[in-house]
Amino acid sequence: MKKLLFITGTRADFGKLEPLASSARLAGFKIYFFVTGMHLLEKYGLTSIEVSRMKKIKRFEFINQMEGDPQDKILSRTITGISEYVSRLKPDLVLIHGDRIEAVAASLVCATNNLRSAHIEGGEVSGTIDEVYRHCNTKLCTVHFVSSTSAKNRVTKLGEHPDRVFVLGSPELDTHKKRNTIPLHEVLSYYDIQWDKYGIFIFHSVTSELESLKKEIQICCDSLKNLKKNFVVISPNNDPGCEIIFKAIGKLPSSHFKQIPSMRFSYFSTLLKNSQIIIGNSSVGVREAPFLGVPSINIGSRQFRRAEAKSIKNVDVFKNKNLDRLVESLWGKRFPTDNSFGTGQSAKKFTKILKDKKIWKLNLQKAFFETSTK
Repeated sequence: MKKLLFITGTRADFGKLEPLASSARLAGFKIYFFVTGMHLLEKYGLTSIEVSRMKKIKRFEFINQMEGDPQDKILSRTITGISEYVSRLKPDLVLIHGDRIEAVAASLVCATNNLRSAHIEGGEVSGTIDEVYRHCNTKLCTVHFVSSTSAKNRVTKLGEHPDRVFVLGSPELDTHKKRNTIPLHEVLSYYDIQWDKYGIFIFHSVTSELESLKKEIQICCDSLKNLKKNFVVISPNNDPGCEIIFKAIGKLPSSHFKQIPSMRFSYFSTLLKNSQIIIGNSSVGVREAPFLGVPSINIGSRQFRRAEAKSIKNVDVFKNKNLDRLVESLWGKRFPTDNSFGTGQSAKKFTKILKDKKIWKLNLQKAFFETSTK
């Protein structure tokens, strides 16, 4: 049986990797997880417990950072940790998601050690340093599982051969598509949420715009307070600038705001499905919410040009001072399902590709693919 090693550093990437890993395990592959990053930080909910709930897999936990460590030091430690682990495990394929520092570390280790690697959700666009990391991973990895045809086109423009690029859709949509989800009343009780009519607010720092972050998050918080509506606030990622966000959301009144460090993905799926609206700059608002028909307000540049569903309203709070009015106009509305990022069949497609000999025969030595200019 071939060994598949999944690298996970956050609650978000695990929500995408879990459906793929579960499907591959049922197909006969041996599944391993290298758990690091935010998963092991208490402030962010110690979400490594989510990985431990998976059945019949093996996991290895590696602490790569302390709170406040700079990104370059986190990168170097993670490279060392992954390098030592893969030298012992000798995986047949390393699966790396997205655009965070742990993903870059894994891609570098695989490239320098001639290990077969797969990059999940490359070819995306965004307005932060994440885009730089993401495209680096594309060039370093052997094969690519992308979320859309447009993402595939961008990956080939980066010089990757089309035979190395497979369109899966966004794997987290597999979980959202399931009908046997956790009942809303159970989710509300588990997280001590006192209302059944609520919005969701998730805001992350944009590391290239830290000088304006304090004002931006304050405008958002003031607008939401003025609404006198109820919101579940999910804590931000541990990127530079996150303390500014923590300070601002920490002042929101508990009468209308419930702050949660992190949520189990199946519980969050139910929360999102029943939400009146989602606000902020998380990818949830431009990928998952449109799939579920939930209206979203996307603030700032973090998800710039990433999606264009009709349910998404893009807002620059420095230019548009009427955020509260926009929330009022969208509150509780529902939109048709948007399938720009797939139909919730990613795991099935993934396993089918793994069982085909083609992917295992791809040469580890890549050549730059140039599209015709004629």
